[in-house]
Amino acid sequence: MARILLAGESWVSAIDDHKGYDVFSHTQVHIGCAELLVALRMNGHEVTHMRAHDVAQDFPLTVEELNSYNVVILSDVGANSLLLPPQVFEEGRRTPNRLKLLQEWVSHGGGLMMAGGYLSFQGFQAKANYHGTPIEDILPVEILTFDDRVEAPEGVCGVLTGISHQVISGLDKQWPHLLGYQKLIPRDDALVLAEIEGYPLLAVRTVGKGRTLAFASDVSPHWAPREFMEWNGYAALFHNAVTWLAGTSEMQ
Repeated sequence: MARILLAGESWVSAIDDHKGYDVFSHTQVHIGCAELLVALRMNGHEVTHMRAHDVAQDFPLTVEELNSYNVVILSDVGANSLLLPPQVFEEGRRTPNRLKLLQEWVSHGGGLMMAGGYLSFQGFQAKANYHGTPIEDILPVEILTFDDRVEAPEGVCGVLTGISHQVISGLDKQWPHLLGYQKLIPRDDALVLAEIEGYPLLAVRTVGKGRTLAFASDVSPHWAPREFMEWNGYAALFHNAVTWLAGTSEMQ
């Protein structure tokens, strides 16, 4: 089974409640990947969840640290969180570029997945900002230079493209509806396994000795509604994905 580092998929809300003359401030941490963690652990995978606000400080700074895992998932955490550890942002000291580090790690056999969201790919108001980075270089898709979100409140469904692959083994041809996705451009050497409104929803690529996967929608609400997460293909899809990324099967 895979040893996975899932970075992101959390956020902190800071709220002021106004009750007449009085104001009460409170904060709350939200975990967006609870269902995904259950699905992966249920299938025997070892998953470490690094919350988004911990990524800048705690994400690995060496290939040796990354080698504790064979799959890294970046989900709803922007490039700045990886590029600006406290040593750089607070102390003005040099550190390794963790985007380049991930590129090197993948080329030597690691598996990298990016899932969609407001701080994935280019993201909301282009704040995720992975375009033109070493991460884009290794993904199976090219990233737009501007806000790449497509909101689909009416619901749109992903459809398999007909390519046979371990990642989509046993899945329905048409998937339950999603409420949004990212517009991405498939690379020439990528395999697009599922599409959504003519854009790649699920794509894979081999990079050096490693593998990468792009899932253009979210793993949790709001883009991934209850119908998608309760679909029996949800757990199967991400189990297949991390198994393939880890290279733990001879199926290609």
